[in-house]
Amino acid sequence: MSTVRILDYGVGNIHSLKKALERSGLEVELTPCDEGPGDADGIVLPGVGAWTPAAKALEPARTSILDAVDDGLPLLGVCLGMQLLARTSPEGQGEGLGILDAACHRLQAPRIPHIGWNDVQGPTQGPLTALDARNVYYVHSYALAPDAPGVTSTTTYGETFAATVERENVIATQFHPEKSSHAGRIVMDAYADLVEGRA
Repeated sequence: MSTVRILDYGVGNIHSLKKALERSGLEVELTPCDEGPGDADGIVLPGVGAWTPAAKALEPARTSILDAVDDGLPLLGVCLGMQLLARTSPEGQGEGLGILDAACHRLQAPRIPHIGWNDVQGPTQGPLTALDARNVYYVHSYALAPDAPGVTSTTTYGETFAATVERENVIATQFHPEKSSHAGRIVMDAYADLVEGRA
């Protein structure tokens, strides 16, 4: 069984994310961010927390994470974890990983944070195609633009923003797959397939 590491920023409960990954056949380790990928078969950036403490927690392992991803290590980013693939965010200070040449922005919407179920438009190809028109669960105030690099689907709430990113060995979702029922299982299974394929 392949092992993935959830890089824990040190805030919030990520138990449901761990369980969702295990249901897709992965062995999961919860690891402090500064330990980096180690010898895991994949890494996960979870969706709990805020930009500044998360960026600070990731900083000691930044080089090892980027080197591992460049070498093909599968990465899953969830909510804040997807935003941290970008360079910056107005939510706080510190650098994101810069895997995406993009910056986050605060949502322009009638009510912030955006909490609840909403539809995904796309993707039209790739492992997440079955997400098209599915309902998924969001909790966020910041997002990536719909035309950011690697964006394969969008959601509209006040404005249209990025729902998913897919780039070779990287899958990321602005929504929470661990709370999104059958749609979330599509994401987890796609990531598990990436991990198993590389292992």
